[in-house]
Amino acid sequence: MSRLRILPALLIFLPLFAPAGQAQFGKTVLIPAGSDIDHELTAIANADPAKKLQLIDEFSKAHPEDDMQIVVNEQYVNYYINAKLYDKAFEYGDKLFALDPDNFNNAVNMVRAANEKGDSDRLFTYGEKATSIIARYKDSPPPADIDTESWTRMKADRVAALKDTLDYIQQSLLSAAYNAKEPAKKADYLQRFARMYPDTPAGEQALTMAAASYQQAQQRGKMLDLANGVLAKDPNNIGMLLLLADDYSERGEQLDKAEAYAKKAASLTETLKKPEAYTDDQWKTQTSVQKGLALSALGQINIEKKLNPQAIDYLTKAAPLLKENAVTYARNQYRLGFAYLNLKKNAEAKSAFTEAASVDSPYKGPAQQKINEIATAKPVPHK
Repeated sequence: MSRLRILPALLIFLPLFAPAGQAQFGKTVLIPAGSDIDHELTAIANADPAKKLQLIDEFSKAHPEDDMQIVVNEQYVNYYINAKLYDKAFEYGDKLFALDPDNFNNAVNMVRAANEKGDSDRLFTYGEKATSIIARYKDSPPPADIDTESWTRMKADRVAALKDTLDYIQQSLLSAAYNAKEPAKKADYLQRFARMYPDTPAGEQALTMAAASYQQAQQRGKMLDLANGVLAKDPNNIGMLLLLADDYSERGEQLDKAEAYAKKAASLTETLKKPEAYTDDQWKTQTSVQKGLALSALGQINIEKKLNPQAIDYLTKAAPLLKENAVTYARNQYRLGFAYLNLKKNAEAKSAFTEAASVDSPYKGPAQQKINEIATAKPVPHK
């Protein structure tokens, strides 16, 4: 990525300026071809690593003006990234941003450095800078010498040419968020990701995962605020409908609302249009699991309402839809076992608990305990 910002000029008297169509991506420093500066930069580029840093230092002292310091800081950033001295790369990257806030190449380099170092906080900071630069460029008005239609087309083409780079940034951010060990930290990262990529399948999924991570972190208030906020803007968000239905049903709270949310989510799985980002198989798998979760929540709601036959019907229908996911399948069968127990159908209850215990999940131990209790229970005498 070195020297991407250094553009040779044929005439030595050309001023330092950003030509039309490029200004919004930061300042462009024109280096006259064959000039002393051009020769000095060529010497830096061709130097071995042991000599390169000395030459950059000398170049920096010889050219203290701001425009040349942009070039200087770019040289330092590239040197330190290649040397894997990431803290020094961050130091000079921040200096470069102070001189050239819309330097997209610098944002990409900082993302790369943070990614290689495994510094997720910096990765998100620089990822936000990169996406903000692109957003400002997309919103920029045309220069005086370019008509609106041509400018719109030029911007679209330029952003399209950056697809691989933008995909790299997005995937780096998602990976860092998914791999965050602390649920609350993961939720914060996922919310930041969603703000960077609004109205996209990845952004919507990140919001759902953020709410679920807050739930895992036992920060229910933040989970409820996030989920209800999303539903206020998008009443058909299946992820949030399912999350709230699940939360309320597990706690035995607001059961009527939970039932309405679960039924709506189940219905939406049959009617929502597949987004372009999904293949047919991916969409079928996702909607099947979502319907299974909705039916399982309805089963738990009916257990809470002491409507056990209805609970059994819902939970039985949910089971095949959830079987590919050990945790949700085991929970569903655990619930089914309780519904049968409530009806004093011990044989059926044992079968359901055995299924729950057959897969590796947090329900394995509790399900086995219920099996043991059924085995040692005294028969109920018939009157």
